Amino acid sequence: MELQQMRYVVAVAETSNFTRAAEQCLVVQSALSHQIARLERELGAKLFDRTSRRVRLTPAGEAFLPAARQALDAAERARAEVSAAAGEIRGRLAIGAIPTVAAVDLPAALKQFHLRHRQVRISLRSGASEDLIERVQQGTLDAAFLGLPLGVRPKGVRGRELARGDLVAMVAPDHPLADEQCVDLRQLSDEPFVDFPPGTAARAQSDEAFAAAGVRREVAFEVTTVDFIARLIRQGLGVGMLPAAFAAELPDLPILQLRDAPARMEHLIWSRFPPSPVATAFLSTLGISAAESAAVVPAE
Repeated sequence: MELQQMRYVVAVAETSNFTRAAEQCLVVQSALSHQIARLERELGAKLFDRTSRRVRLTPAGEAFLPAARQALDAAERARAEVSAAAGEIRGRLAIGAIPTVAAVDLPAALKQFHLRHRQVRISLRSGASEDLIERVQQGTLDAAFLGLPLGVRPKGVRGRELARGDLVAMVAPDHPLADEQCVDLRQLSDEPFVDFPPGTAARAQSDEAFAAAGVRREVAFEVTTVDFIARLIRQGLGVGMLPAAFAAELPDLPILQLRDAPARMEHLIWSRFPPSPVATAFLSTLGISAAESAAVVPAE
């Protein structure tokens, strides 16, 4: 069993396509297929069900995939540790962030890190807070920026609170409330809303605030990206609520301050296990010392 074979399996699993996986791995498809077939013979089990329409993991493949990823991560970590011992930071940095992160200028932080450590490959994944927490727990992300309701703390990870922020309401420029400076949630109760899907931390912030105010609302549009929320608001299809610090990035939409505003806390999290040299260097860029980044997490 070879690391390269594991890389091929992971690539096929992620793309669900042998051709795209081969392109991603910079090999011809026949070579990739041959190596996976060779691995399957060694394991005595098929890892993929192949049809003319799709490729999907078999139960054996589902069992193999997490271990393959862990082996690849361990090999990457070993190379990074050797480089760090020689005084050079290299390897992979995988960062996650909610779309509305505002406590940190993340693009600027990544640029600063890139200029200091040009041998590091940086990747960024945008997603919901709960998904990012799980990925940090699993080790597929080195660190992530979250937004959670007040009082909610991410579990199974290390972390630091960054900043508290209130949400504001945003409406179309021709909305009847567009000239108002401040409203309360009851004034918005008859409005259709644009919001994130149920079960997400971003949605919970708004739902809990309306529940606390004793106000019911209709969420007519449930979407997963801030860009889509803004586009629907611009068309006058609904009212949206976004963090005040982030709302300033949408200057064409009127902002209404809320007297009973929902609030959230932004968090930076990283693995509860000792971070890699690359992750330690990134956290240092954000002002987090090596001692803090490796501190023991209290039992939960």
